[in-house]
Amino acid sequence: MIELWVGIAALTILAIAFVVLPFVRAKRLVEASTDEDRSQQNIEIFRERLAELENEKAAGNLEESDFLTLKTELERNLLSDVQGPESSSGKLQLTSQVLTTVMLLASMIPVAGIGLYSSLGRSADLEIALQQPKDPFNGQVPTLEQAIAQLEKELEMNPDNAEGWFLLSTTYMNQGRYKEGAAGFKKILTILPADAPQYASVNGQYAQALFFAEGSKITDGVRAQIDKTLEIEPLEITVLGLLGIDAYEKQDYEAALEFWLTALRNADGQTADSLRSGAIKARDRLIEQGTEVAPIPELEIASISLKVDIDPSLKGQVSPEQTIFVFAREVGQRMPLAAVKLSVSDLPANVVLDDTMAMSPEATLSSAAAVEVSARISLSGQPQAKAGDLYGIITPVDVRGGDLPLQLIVDKVVE
Repeated sequence: MIELWVGIAALTILAIAFVVLPFVRAKRLVEASTDEDRSQQNIEIFRERLAELENEKAAGNLEESDFLTLKTELERNLLSDVQGPESSSGKLQLTSQVLTTVMLLASMIPVAGIGLYSSLGRSADLEIALQQPKDPFNGQVPTLEQAIAQLEKELEMNPDNAEGWFLLSTTYMNQGRYKEGAAGFKKILTILPADAPQYASVNGQYAQALFFAEGSKITDGVRAQIDKTLEIEPLEITVLGLLGIDAYEKQDYEAALEFWLTALRNADGQTADSLRSGAIKARDRLIEQGTEVAPIPELEIASISLKVDIDPSLKGQVSPEQTIFVFAREVGQRMPLAAVKLSVSDLPANVVLDDTMAMSPEATLSSAAAVEVSARISLSGQPQAKAGDLYGIITPVDVRGGDLPLQLIVDKVVE
């Protein structure tokens, strides 16, 4: 913190200088200006008096000897005025009142500055920041091993950092260091309160770490942790996935299918894809065994087949190079779940919308049961609809189970 106060002192001195220096400068300027003006005035008076004497001499009113005497006296007086002692008249005086005022103003600067900083400053935060450890990697991108070692060191100094433990435990799991991952998740459970939103999920992660640490077997310890998790949250995805794995390994495909479908209904992203893949395998094994399995909508691939074309009556309003956008959206929503871009010259076009055309991993065609599909010829070439664009729409459309292509005709004009 010494650097902070040294800086404040230096800036205070600079601020005081801004108050005092203009006063000193003004005093010097006035003095210089006053001396110059007085000298010029004396010279002008000398010239006027000399001209009067010369006129008197020319008129015969003044003898030559008297003229020389008076002229000499004028020159002596001029020399005395120009080179003589300076008069204090007209100069800016540094009186005690002026000096007191200037010093009072100068002293107010540090007092006011320190007062404002005490109220609005962040010296405590600065001290904390200065005490933070320097970059251990000197600006270089660390390797994974270096990053893990640094995180382990930081957790030794701050062992109650639940987020840090979760990151470290997850990294251990990705490296196949399951026992260390399990120890990390167990540590998190001693930090998190039981009513924390993440508490059930961390219990599930702990159960999974124990499962892999035991050679992918559900031992008594793993079973106890699974049961504990399900007591907290009966639909916890991770432990349902583990139970599905255990049932599948025991060739209990019906139980595996049920566990994975239950988890799938509450999952998304890559987790949902993994659960769906496992459920499909379990279903296929049941079918191979001769078991009749009812259609399972969640396992059908989400896709919509379309045949896109333009109404013949509107063909004269478009050109081949214009852009046509084909979208699938949830009914009443704006965010597309799938989209494709074509040209008018491609029409008529066969289009299949599926999850590979998603705008984001969290918003896919599989995440909806039904959607509206539309095709729009954009006069501006931009996805946003504007007046004069041509479009067609079908709603609602099931995202699964449709085998035949739907006819999507561009037959309307955006008003």
